[in-house]
Amino acid sequence: MAGTNGGWRGMNGTQRRLALVLAAGFLVIVAAIMIANAESSLSDLRANGHFLRPDLIWSWEWTSMMAWFTVWPVIWLAVKHIRPPRFPWVVVGIVFVLGSVIASAWHVALMVELRHLYYSATGAGTYQFFDGIENKPLYEYRKDVGSYLQFVGLFALAQWLIARAGTDPAAESHVPKTLAVGDGAVTHHVPIEEIESIASAGNYVEIAWGSRTLLHRATLAAVEAELGDAFLRIHRGRLVRRAAIRRIETDKSGDFTVELASGASLRGSRRYRPAD
Repeated sequence: MAGTNGGWRGMNGTQRRLALVLAAGFLVIVAAIMIANAESSLSDLRANGHFLRPDLIWSWEWTSMMAWFTVWPVIWLAVKHIRPPRFPWVVVGIVFVLGSVIASAWHVALMVELRHLYYSATGAGTYQFFDGIENKPLYEYRKDVGSYLQFVGLFALAQWLIARAGTDPAAESHVPKTLAVGDGAVTHHVPIEEIESIASAGNYVEIAWGSRTLLHRATLAAVEAELGDAFLRIHRGRLVRRAAIRRIETDKSGDFTVELASGASLRGSRRYRPAD
């Protein structure tokens, strides 16, 4: 299997390991299906009083799988490149419907040729593809469509899983979250990690951002809910960023003073005193 972006070399270690696990699992499932089909065919023939060399029954399965093996890379690439939003759903549908016809025709042609070669090499006579079934190509196409759709679905799922494994949650968690603060015609996207404190000012809040103080039209409660646990309420009308606190000095009354990283000192109420 190849990666969804940049191929094998474009994947990270996690993606490569996942791709190998998915490929191994896929081949194990295919082998299990092949064994089950061959054994089922042998049992059915024996139950009906027909006796055929077991190796010929097995040849029906491995030739089919070998023929599909040559088609899988094409289906993988089609799933990778022909998808929304790159192409409209209608185009994608038409391509994959036509693809099912082409894939089935190739699968049947190669499968039959391999069986002819095997029968000839083992002295089993001539393989009869049309034996006993009318309109055999249509019969084979109906069977192949189910397999084809399964391959398309499995490859799409595998590519999604591999692409998902390429994301770095740790890196995403370090992307600074910002607070959008309107200032006339300008909107500041203030990194939360650069805000030290926020104070209520009527229908506004005052945001201490470095050496600046921005006026933001919002209630303190709304801002507190938006910022979450990164900020701590130390007073009915004031929030401070937890990571900016350097020192807390408590008075006998229970009120306290918070010293921030910038050197600023803010008074806090005992009602909102943080736990030690």
